Amino acid sequence: MVSASRRFFYGAHPSQFGDLFLPETQGPHPVAVLVHGGCWQAEYGLAALGQLAQAIAVHNVAVWNIEYRRLGDGGGWPHTFLDVGAALDFLRTLAEPFSLDLHHVVTAGHSAGGHLALWLAARARLSPHSLLAAPDPLRVDAVVSIAGIPDLIAAARRRVCDDAISALMQGAPEAAADRYHDASPAALTPLGVPHLHVHGRQDTIAPVDLVEAYVEAAILAGDHASTLLLEKAGHFEPVDARTGAGQRVIESVVKLLRA
Repeated sequence: MVSASRRFFYGAHPSQFGDLFLPETQGPHPVAVLVHGGCWQAEYGLAALGQLAQAIAVHNVAVWNIEYRRLGDGGGWPHTFLDVGAALDFLRTLAEPFSLDLHHVVTAGHSAGGHLALWLAARARLSPHSLLAAPDPLRVDAVVSIAGIPDLIAAARRRVCDDAISALMQGAPEAAADRYHDASPAALTPLGVPHLHVHGRQDTIAPVDLVEAYVEAAILAGDHASTLLLEKAGHFEPVDARTGAGQRVIESVVKLLRA
């Protein structure tokens, strides 16, 4: 059984909050940070991942399902990135009262959230002069990118999510090269932590070939990167805990937290 989610605000904006799911076992609990997708658009929120958070939490894992400013809700460059960073770092505030083990933190994101989950692991590689830099970012131990978008430049050129990437970055890659460098996991690789990319072979929204190309480049750069390609799965099955694909995601998150 999992306790009802507890909502905490990490900032003053209405979208700067997260839902914390706690197992009934005694802590300290490793933490999975969930980042929802939806092409960075405000019409999509964290509620869809609540069922996945509950399913992960029954494995004696605390789950921090985060919301953030999206396009149409004050998001985009730089606010979306600053928000997810602040949400991750807010775990330091929650750690003592809820017995969270911040030595074991895995980010897991779906679609656009996969991009952000990978970016959270890359924050430490940002220049201190970057607008997105934080003085002491919380370390991420591993990432599970689910139907993710790891390379913003390649995805923008393929018009993944139509024009959302250019809107997120306030410009095309050629016009905002510095922003893409600081915001795209591909530009910040090697991440220095293991990252697993779970993708349905029938995904028609986030191209699997872009993920495979990124993973190959990450391995060459020295990262421990891998793919888990799921047969008979599209874009959404891997974040539905009722499906076999969703169970594979849950198993992967739990395994990385116990590594």
